Amino acid sequence: MSGQKIPLDHQIGRRLRLRDLSVFSAVAQHQSMAKAAADLGVAQPSVSEVIAGLEHTYGVKLFDRSPRGVELTVYGQALLKRCIAVFDEIKQSGEDIKFLADPTVGEIRLACSESLSATILPEILLHFAQQYPHVVLHVDNLTAPANDMTDLRNRKYDLALVRRGTLLASDPMTEDLNVRVLFDDGFVLAAGIHSPWARRSKIELAELIDEAWILSPPGYWHHKVVEEAFRANGLSPPKASIVSLTVTLRMRLLADGPYITAFGSSVMRHNAQRFGIAALPVTLPSPAWPAVFVTLKNRTQSPVVERFIESAYEVAKSFPTREAT
Repeated sequence: MSGQKIPLDHQIGRRLRLRDLSVFSAVAQHQSMAKAAADLGVAQPSVSEVIAGLEHTYGVKLFDRSPRGVELTVYGQALLKRCIAVFDEIKQSGEDIKFLADPTVGEIRLACSESLSATILPEILLHFAQQYPHVVLHVDNLTAPANDMTDLRNRKYDLALVRRGTLLASDPMTEDLNVRVLFDDGFVLAAGIHSPWARRSKIELAELIDEAWILSPPGYWHHKVVEEAFRANGLSPPKASIVSLTVTLRMRLLADGPYITAFGSSVMRHNAQRFGIAALPVTLPSPAWPAVFVTLKNRTQSPVVERFIESAYEVAKSFPTREAT
């Protein structure tokens, strides 16, 4: 079937129905025509007929069949990717109409690095809520490394707020993404205010190598900047005593224990006094690590998402010069 020429205008444009794509998506999700039929509340022969019709329309096999069920072919994977986009655009059209009818309502789904959701995001959310009190915001912390944009590409999220250092513009995997800098953040080493290190006026990085460190897992931005700082000084990176991503946990441990960790400057600005922690006087050969909004290039954003981004930039204007956009 793969050698058949497809007359797009007649064969696809006139025959394809949203119901067919919905059935196809259900089969792809369940990897079974029987399970898809049960989920959709229709007879299995009806599902099989729809899939056969789609394969005839496109002139290719969309699924490989086996006694265990069905599995997408490379052609099926291509169609599923477009199906996700089609249904997302239809959903977005409803959100657009809702917003145009009443600009104060709508929904936003945001993924955010935990270091940002624990620091500057609350300030942004409060500012936005004052302007649009009836907009519902769904916020998830990114549990995978911040360069994993799978859920953004799958339209689970409208946008992501992450650290730019983990998302390289030269990476071909980011060609389908829009990356907009919100503000530039610095990088500091920190300890509790009662730590002997906090009372020093100057510290060499080599002095800290054998201390008790709290580090994030490899692959996360704060682990990377610590490693790069030590290597730039000809030193091996320190070994972690505790490995954690949680900003609040790390701050509590610093306040009550003998630990050292790395934070973005914005974390210190929002939490140092509250938790009793201090930036250490260490010279670091570290670049800025900006916070960025990430969206899909080929996705039409709803007006309410654009309003949220505009509101965030208004908040970022109040940040110190080091963190300004």
